[in-house]
Amino acid sequence: MGFLDQEFYGNSLKTWMWAGIVTLSLITLLRVARDLVANRLAKLASRTGTTVDDHLAAMVKKTRLFFILVISIYAGSLLLDLPPKPTMLIRASMVVVVVLQVGFWLNSLIGLVVGHYVQREIGHGSDAIGASTALNFIGKLILWAALLLWALDNLGWEVGPLIAGLGVGGIAVALAAQNLLGDLFASFSILFDKPFVIGDFINVGGDMGTVERIGLKTTRIKSLSGEQLVISNADLLNSRIRNFKLLEERRVVFTIGVVYETPYHQVVAIPAMIREIIEAQNEVRFDRVHFFQYADSSLNFEAVYWVKNPDYARYMDIQQAINLAIFKEFEEEGISFAYPTRTVYVSKSPGVE
Repeated sequence: MGFLDQEFYGNSLKTWMWAGIVTLSLITLLRVARDLVANRLAKLASRTGTTVDDHLAAMVKKTRLFFILVISIYAGSLLLDLPPKPTMLIRASMVVVVVLQVGFWLNSLIGLVVGHYVQREIGHGSDAIGASTALNFIGKLILWAALLLWALDNLGWEVGPLIAGLGVGGIAVALAAQNLLGDLFASFSILFDKPFVIGDFINVGGDMGTVERIGLKTTRIKSLSGEQLVISNADLLNSRIRNFKLLEERRVVFTIGVVYETPYHQVVAIPAMIREIIEAQNEVRFDRVHFFQYADSSLNFEAVYWVKNPDYARYMDIQQAINLAIFKEFEEEGISFAYPTRTVYVSKSPGVE
């Protein structure tokens, strides 16, 4: 029997040597391949304007040395005839390191996808950071839970009862934290559907103010009177929201009334007077003006126009200018504005002094 044919732990020395050669060769090849691919991707990334290849290069660099070592040892051990316990130990080690390495790769991928999606849908700022943090946490929690179940299944554990238990526990947690989860998903709806963004002036259930912060549970609004309103996201989405930031033109309707004693020729002339006054204003689009109602104490005229500037202060300036011009015109023409009046007719009976 030659020297290489001598047996150690059930395998010849020649077999052990070949197992060692395979292991060392794979370690070398895998490390060289990792560095080569990472460097090629890094050079490619330097010539492009996208960030995808940068993240791919970073993912390749996240290939850990312990992963390469265990995979190489496992490949070498396939040439050996080992007892059950060492075989199980090597296989279990391989399952664990594969789970960890896949987890590191997919962690990077989740961060890349979430960051790209949040940047595209929300942009930058504190709301984007909050959404990115929450989505990363949820995605990575699901990832590691799935990898853990896969690892336990490959290690011979019965994962069916565990999954059933997790399902029941998940339902219990969801019921206990349904308000919190409702606010969390409502915050995602706000951030991605964008009924409003930070800086918008909104009206929610009669409360008006400027949105200062959109959190995972609440939204902060600076009210007109100065205090900060804190509203849960679920309540916010269940309310009717009026977003004035998206207002491009403001429709204005106003009514004026004149006394019933106004002569007919003046009643006929009033719509033209009001139209001329409205059209004389800047940033205004005239719509209509009509004599539309016989009220209890007045003859009412209704005017409609559009302010092309959404600014509320500008609208008030224009309405004030129109009111003053109408007041001056009516004063010059001798037209009296109406106010609540009641005429009482007294009848004297014959023979009564």
